[in-house]
Amino acid sequence: MKVYYLNGKRVYYAMMAGARKVSCQRQHLNHINVFPVADGDTGNNLSITLNHILEEVKPQADVNQLFESIAAASLTGARGNSGMILAQFLNGLAEEVKSHKEISAGLFGESLMRSVPYAYQAMANPVEGTMLTVLKEWAESFYEFGKNNNDFGDVLIKSLDRARESLRKTPEKLEVLKKESVVDSGAQGFVHFLEGIAEVMSPGKIKALVREKRTAESIDFPEERYGKSEIDYRYCTEGYLDGSQMSIEEIKDYLTGKGDSVIVAGNSKRLRFHFHTDHPEDIFIHMSRYGVIKQQKVDDMKRQQDAMETVKPSIAIVTDSIADIPQTLMDQYHIHLLPLQMLVGATPYLDRVTITPEQIFSFLEKVKEYPTSSQPTVTRIRETLDFLVSHYEQVLVLTVSGNISGTYQAVLHEAEKYNESKERIAVIDTLKNSGAQGLLVLSAAEAVQNGKNFEEVKNMVKSLIPKTYIFVSVATFEYMVRGGRVSPMKGKLAKWLNLKPIVSLDEMGKGVAFAKAFSRKANTGKIMEIVDSLHQGKSVKEYCIVHGDAPDKAEEYRQKLVKILGKEPKYITGISPVVALSSGKGAVAVSLVQK
Repeated sequence: MKVYYLNGKRVYYAMMAGARKVSCQRQHLNHINVFPVADGDTGNNLSITLNHILEEVKPQADVNQLFESIAAASLTGARGNSGMILAQFLNGLAEEVKSHKEISAGLFGESLMRSVPYAYQAMANPVEGTMLTVLKEWAESFYEFGKNNNDFGDVLIKSLDRARESLRKTPEKLEVLKKESVVDSGAQGFVHFLEGIAEVMSPGKIKALVREKRTAESIDFPEERYGKSEIDYRYCTEGYLDGSQMSIEEIKDYLTGKGDSVIVAGNSKRLRFHFHTDHPEDIFIHMSRYGVIKQQKVDDMKRQQDAMETVKPSIAIVTDSIADIPQTLMDQYHIHLLPLQMLVGATPYLDRVTITPEQIFSFLEKVKEYPTSSQPTVTRIRETLDFLVSHYEQVLVLTVSGNISGTYQAVLHEAEKYNESKERIAVIDTLKNSGAQGLLVLSAAEAVQNGKNFEEVKNMVKSLIPKTYIFVSVATFEYMVRGGRVSPMKGKLAKWLNLKPIVSLDEMGKGVAFAKAFSRKANTGKIMEIVDSLHQGKSVKEYCIVHGDAPDKAEEYRQKLVKILGKEPKYITGISPVVALSSGKGAVAVSLVQK
């Protein structure tokens, strides 16, 4: 049986077969990923992109309508360089086939040829020897074979051989591939995608031949981990925008001045951008002028590289962004971050990543609608855990108190899927937040570096939770009123009384008004008395100071606490933007752990 035309249903099931093939080869694609950065996620990114398309798109008869749906879904689901290139190619293909309900091999070949420039134009600096090259040479081959052959299966097999040949030659075009003796991982993933399609488009003997003898796995790859490449920019940054007259070229030019690996896919009404930068927090506020930001995604490539090191601890430590820890300590102990979201209208900013403690209060002065917060998305949790389980023997996640956020339950639910045979992931509700949570996370990370095993680290953290405290001096009720936590009437009364509360968490991790004073000075004095009392009972092991844009007040606390405790704080840092929504500007928090 020959296939002489494509309709929407055939395209859908071909996409499904291609996606499954890529998913089966996901770990291998991660393993050979050395360009543009050896961050080990090409297989993940391609799989996520393709599976998102299948989740969003339903089978339908007309090929043009199906490709339009695929194009839209590819932009919302694209991940990484390879996913972005594929998404833009699919968007170009949707544009080129939009007048056809069914399409022949010859017409499809012409459409492929006209779609290739879309992928090239999406990139600020196209590089040969990557997926781009293989995609282009495959499309050229399909076009040539399709001129005189109407059998899709036959044309696909012949053009697939050309794609494999192009794949084998990628090290000749890109020095880093030649140095590591690998082919380009994105290009390899694209060939796997075509192989999956060929298996459903080519019935009978040809189908068996593709499955048994013509698989790209026959290419010989060394088994060792490849060298660690230098990272010019730390964060792989992506966003999705809806707009009306967005200029792709203008956006591409702007991003090129802020980093590298720039790709902008889509059109003037919807687009997705990808690039590498050291400062994702500077980007999204600027990008909001072009359209409504519907998605933000930032991956820490340095931390990803740390995870792929051959010599490293067997336990990964993860925490959410409510844990206030300086970046220097996060780096020192290789702590992985799971950011909560700060929602400004329809735009979700990533706590501590695309909105930072340094930005939050000036940002709040400008927004018309006061932000709200939400836990990390299920997709983000799943991607994080999946990556870590692939590179560590065990994973320990320490979350903000489950009584003030749904993060603990959300992570716990996803973690259960990895623990069927043995416990790979443990999730601990710290019953704390801010600096108190941060001190527990650092204690766990230090224990891992000191060689403690999984059970020892978990038990140690659990033993420290009831010995860990936080006391927050709130300077103003303004932010609690704006966030809806305190009524305007109570806010006015507190302001009139000059009420300065001390907020803490009880033993169940619920927020409580621990004490109150009627001046800032008296408030500070009460906190010092509390700390001194705790120190006299069981001496304080370590402490930290966290503040809401109040470095002078934090320094005042440091001087007083050094006199009381006889030691410097573990660290002083700014408060998480999500916590700042309620604690507000001028707040200072003291967290401590007793011996």
